[in-house]
Amino acid sequence: MCWSATADLAAGTGIAAVGAVAVALAARRPRDLPLAALPLLLGAHQIVEAVVWHHDGGTGPATLIWAVIALPLLALWVPAAVLCAVPPGARRRLLIPLAAGAATAAVLAHALATRTVSAEIRGHTVGYSLGLPHPALVVAGYLLATVGSLLLSGDRGLILFGVLVAAGAAVSLVLWRREYISTWCAFAAVCSVLLTLWVERRRAAGAVSGAGSGSVRMRP
Repeated sequence: MCWSATADLAAGTGIAAVGAVAVALAARRPRDLPLAALPLLLGAHQIVEAVVWHHDGGTGPATLIWAVIALPLLALWVPAAVLCAVPPGARRRLLIPLAAGAATAAVLAHALATRTVSAEIRGHTVGYSLGLPHPALVVAGYLLATVGSLLLSGDRGLILFGVLVAAGAAVSLVLWRREYISTWCAFAAVCSVLLTLWVERRRAAGAVSGAGSGSVRMRP
């Protein structure tokens, strides 16, 4: 499937709907809510890109909103959400991705506040340009924050999601170097539907644990 305004709108709507289901499933586990909401955020992100397509790129509000979500927001959201979801014993090793995310988000937010981000339609993809200083270092910090936090989570479902996102990053870099950010975000959005299965598994495990605890308490 090639990317277009219609494809982004359809995919974004479907992924956001799945995200809404994930949020509903996680309602009784508040610590899981930030990760459960990730498909909802990424689905909305694809819908915003459909607006960018509609305006033939440029530097309008849709382009800026897309960049704010893709760059500083996700750099901080993902490691913070993973930190919330994992058990206390796993949190110490996630402090490095969280610190990397905070630093990277600060750099990206400053860049967006002081520079103009532009979008250009390039065939069936969208290229975004911001003119970041030291882009390799910023990308490394971004990957450590997002992919790194998932891989270090210790949760099999989140590790699988991290592996898929990392594979998508590699494929996007090889095939769409100039449109890397846009194509990788689309790939991550599609993969994020796995988080609904992760939420359901956690919910089911919690229900079984709760039932077991209840039966113990009923013993004389």
